[in-house]
Amino acid sequence: MLTHDDSLRSVSPPATGAEAIVIGAGLGGLAAAMRLGAKGYRVTVIDRLDMPGGRGSSITQGGHRFDLGPTIVTVPQGLRELWAVCGRDFDHDVDLRALDPFYEIRFQDGSTFTARPSDDAMRAEVARLSPGDLPGYDRFLADSERRYWFGFEDLGRRSMHRFADLLKVLPTFARLRADRSVYAHAASRVKDERLRFALSFHPLFIGGDPFHVTSMYILVSHLEKAFGVHYAMGGVGAIALAMAGVIASQGGQLHLNAEVDEILLENGRAKGVRLIDGAVLPADVVVSNADAGHTYDRLLRNHPRKRWTPAKLARKRWSMGLFVWYFGTKGTRLAWPGVGHHTILVGPRYKEHIRDIFIRGRLADDMSLYVHRPSVTDPSAAPPGDDTFYALSPVPHLGIGTTDWATEAEPYRQKMQKMLEDRLLPGLGAHLTEELVFTPDSFETRYLSPYGSGFSIEPRILQSAWFRPHNVSEEARGLYLVGAGTHPGAGLPGVIASAEVLGKLVPDAPARPALRMAAE
Repeated sequence: MLTHDDSLRSVSPPATGAEAIVIGAGLGGLAAAMRLGAKGYRVTVIDRLDMPGGRGSSITQGGHRFDLGPTIVTVPQGLRELWAVCGRDFDHDVDLRALDPFYEIRFQDGSTFTARPSDDAMRAEVARLSPGDLPGYDRFLADSERRYWFGFEDLGRRSMHRFADLLKVLPTFARLRADRSVYAHAASRVKDERLRFALSFHPLFIGGDPFHVTSMYILVSHLEKAFGVHYAMGGVGAIALAMAGVIASQGGQLHLNAEVDEILLENGRAKGVRLIDGAVLPADVVVSNADAGHTYDRLLRNHPRKRWTPAKLARKRWSMGLFVWYFGTKGTRLAWPGVGHHTILVGPRYKEHIRDIFIRGRLADDMSLYVHRPSVTDPSAAPPGDDTFYALSPVPHLGIGTTDWATEAEPYRQKMQKMLEDRLLPGLGAHLTEELVFTPDSFETRYLSPYGSGFSIEPRILQSAWFRPHNVSEEARGLYLVGAGTHPGAGLPGVIASAEVLGKLVPDAPARPALRMAAE
């Protein structure tokens, strides 16, 4: 049941059972609500936007549906398991389509690399660019699979809030060279710089600098190889709407256009929330899907914090910002036949451009682009005969950069358009219709992301696992965290896994109004 802010005051608590509140209807928050509903809680999800999904929501203009954030599903079994826990069938609710190819990388020199589900096709791509790198590529894939079983299936699916758990896995981290960066690991296996890019750029999808993020994240290559890359018809927002439907079927409620101002504590335990308009909602369990930085800096501002103080949050390294140009084109469905669902345009620099974004905080003249064209797979994304696109460029976040986006957004968009016209979509300007631009300012105001970062805290080695904000809060009993800023991290598989971890931490709801939980 989707309702608006004014209906909150009329909600009556059940006569029996335990109440849970989830702050934020992002994909992690919705997954958490589903898990809690399956455990017997009466769940209320609160979100300040006008539709569920958070970064995975959409905006429709002139018949063009702009999917605002994530565009692919790489671990569909995580969603299927989530639905199964709730006694539902994911594939009945969501139409998921396997993509082939996954994406095409276009390099500055005109060469290309196309990622596909077939092992033979992938090895042929490697051999076409650099046949001498085939043995190293095979070794890289074996490395990726080992890190998948440890980093994703083991650490990523259990809580890492106890320091003792970290100590137990340190020998494995050392053996797998977690101290080495993703790029450094790729460079140790292949010599061709184009292949090094193709094997190392993936951390950018979760907000990480490939030259500093731990090599554990090369596991993404195994995710693609083993499970494929998928697209949900209707966009990721269709998954969010299906999740909201499951929550409603469990007796939960989703309230939109309502913002939580503060998490309320009583004797060190979370007891509910206060909304911006002053309404108070009591709860036995509170889960925050808001950014971990916002949760600790804003929502707990009136309470002492032991670990996640404002000073400590300010010292963290945050993921990059994002400049995203959403645009529609008229009469182009049959145009640009070589342009598929996903294209990556690589700029003239890699390492130095990444340094500009993450270290120097400088808005560079050059750029690399991730281009999404969902209408080639899903005609519902655009009017008949037309196309819907978005082009995404990583940029410095607001805490490191000095860019005045009020003046720089349009010049930067024009540079982006020229790059697209020169290298991918000739004649683009003549076909443009609807347009929408998101800058780091947009992420800060729409999603309450600290510094307008695209993916919360950057997943460096000392900001991962135990070092990341825990799924069970250190600051208040009965408070839990899910989403990109907590363990195991950003990306659709990560936020869905954070809810799985939550499900293992929160006990089943007792059949009484108040919840009596053992100390965490």
